[in-house]
Amino acid sequence: MAHSRLLYVMDPMCSWCWGFTPVVEALAEQAREAGVPTQLIAGGLRTGGGAALDLATRDYILEHWREVQRTTGQPFRFEGAMADGFVYDTEPACRALVAARSLDAESAWSLVKGIQHAFYAEGRDVGQPCVLAELAETAGLPRMVFVEAFDSTEQRAATVADFSWVQDLGIAGFPTLLAERDGQLALLTNGYQPLERLAPLLARWLERGAHA
Repeated sequence: MAHSRLLYVMDPMCSWCWGFTPVVEALAEQAREAGVPTQLIAGGLRTGGGAALDLATRDYILEHWREVQRTTGQPFRFEGAMADGFVYDTEPACRALVAARSLDAESAWSLVKGIQHAFYAEGRDVGQPCVLAELAETAGLPRMVFVEAFDSTEQRAATVADFSWVQDLGIAGFPTLLAERDGQLALLTNGYQPLERLAPLLARWLERGAHA
């Protein structure tokens, strides 16, 4: 069979990616049953630190959250979300994904879901390394092993490499799901779509691969 995989380009602090979580889990399982793995790629939604959120930007983001909740049914906690002084920098969460991926691919999926739930449903500041270390431990990664990887020059560079790869492909929005076969990329979706729309597309792509 041809060398195939799915590439899920996302950011743990992207609200539409949180909305897409149940969909991508089902698609990854559909692919796995056909012997095709799914790899997480860190997209880099808002990276590079910067100032704390101002009130207008916070309100704008919360409107997006409400739309995601209406569309997808995923849980959100609006009260106290992104409290005063919150800096919306997604680099640490993305680097946590990349560090976890280097240690154990399955744990990376668990960690990403943990980061999403902590941020959107619990209102925690997942830009804080101590919070990310705690979530990594919950996801099954030894805390000190994770922290060492998270702080390493190697994983910082690997995170930047993910961002660059995404930018070079011209991917502007998340979630994006790509299907790769022998180095050839096919776009399954750029942006949220429901499972009933994407499952048949994936099925056709997998079917073609089975006969390749």
